[in-house]
Amino acid sequence: MRRLVITLVVLGALSATACSKSETPSSSASPAPSAKPTAPPSRDGQSESADGTSIAYTDTGSGDGALVFVHGWATNRGYWEAQVEDLARDYRVVTIDLAGHGDSGKERTDWSIEAFGKDVVAVVNDLNLRSAILIGHSMGGFVVVEAARMLPGRVVGVIGIDTLHDVEMRFPKEQYDELLNGLGRDFAGTCRTFVQSMFIEGSDPELVKEVTDDMCSTPPEVAIAALRAASTYDAAAGLDAAKVPLRCVNGTHFPTNAETNRKHVPSFQVYTIEGTGHFPMLERPVEFNRLLRQAVEELTGPK
Repeated sequence: MRRLVITLVVLGALSATACSKSETPSSSASPAPSAKPTAPPSRDGQSESADGTSIAYTDTGSGDGALVFVHGWATNRGYWEAQVEDLARDYRVVTIDLAGHGDSGKERTDWSIEAFGKDVVAVVNDLNLRSAILIGHSMGGFVVVEAARMLPGRVVGVIGIDTLHDVEMRFPKEQYDELLNGLGRDFAGTCRTFVQSMFIEGSDPELVKEVTDDMCSTPPEVAIAALRAASTYDAAAGLDAAKVPLRCVNGTHFPTNAETNRKHVPSFQVYTIEGTGHFPMLERPVEFNRLLRQAVEELTGPK
């Protein structure tokens, strides 16, 4: 995943540079742009969740507060590499593998959103973070809401990434049962169809294949149980209990119901990114990082 994500970042930057050159005459008198500082070194670590499961994380930068990134269903902390490279120049950044994913332990039997939330709490506590912005993609949006509920007074805000489009919405049980039953009968085939539906026409075929192969290598027992838990999580109740600001960076593939969300978080704001499916941080990393920075700065003040 790292190779492909970094390639996309470089291509995006090259494209932006090419556009700039075509619109602005070159001038030998123009000063050369200053180089951006490199991200500080990263440290890998392990925390122990409430049930004893080992939770892997990567900690980049320093400070008593951090941006804490939580991946979505059947993915891992490697999906945030383009964001770490950019944001860690200015913020302490922590990325987490939830139990059953990436380098974390897989011996758990409770794959609920509450249990995943405790994974995040364990890392925040181990790193002694006094404040955090919790950033969650897809199912990770539910997880960070639950973690915020369990970390009163320490969460500056929650940022959902293509998630929490309508916190009161419940998918029909029949649709979820059909998907879960399909995964139980033919995990590989059903998973591939499901993951491919998360992209849009025109998505990079190589990216679609790499993400599909990666997600569908998740242990079926973990993936099915986690998806079942996500289908029943009450995000509205979680936000009511957490009492923290909410921002989202969402694609337009699924519409966001800001009016409903503001019933639970009056200050809710959504930043939309065009031309992506469910993985804007992979598909449009340069534009995504800009919008994510806006969301972070709205919660903390500009850097």
